[in-house]
Amino acid sequence: MDCSHIQFETCKSKVDCTQLKSLLDQTAFWARDRQIQDLEIAIAHSYPVVTVWDENRLIGFARATSDGVYRACIWDVVIHPEYQGWGLGQKLVETIISHPHLSRVERIYLMTTYQQPFYQRIGFEENSTTTMVLHAHAWTTQMQIGESPSSANIEAG
Repeated sequence: MDCSHIQFETCKSKVDCTQLKSLLDQTAFWARDRQIQDLEIAIAHSYPVVTVWDENRLIGFARATSDGVYRACIWDVVIHPEYQGWGLGQKLVETIISHPHLSRVERIYLMTTYQQPFYQRIGFEENSTTTMVLHAHAWTTQMQIGESPSSANIEAG
């Protein structure tokens, strides 16, 4: 398939959040309830952000957060179903990883539900030792009813 007309962009200002919401709604069961205002906030706090375009049509997206030295996490990797199988997803992830802000990071993490084989082909490995999550809603509710999280028992130095 000829992909010479496909463009990869790393400029946040080029993200069209209306098209991004539509792309996420079509491709990502885990992102179907996201709101445009929240996507704008997430993008503002992410770096790098990479978009993939077929002329004026947004067909791919990924973003990362990082301290630029020790850790980074890749988020929201999506390619429109009509364009999957062309190698664009791999190029999208490689574009994020090779970005100067991530290029010297010690560890790059990502979370995926069903795409482990795809990411393993790029070089990611399964890592069961660091999988933990704090659901903010549950934590906030716990704090509102006066329960302290277990870490609150640690004395401040």
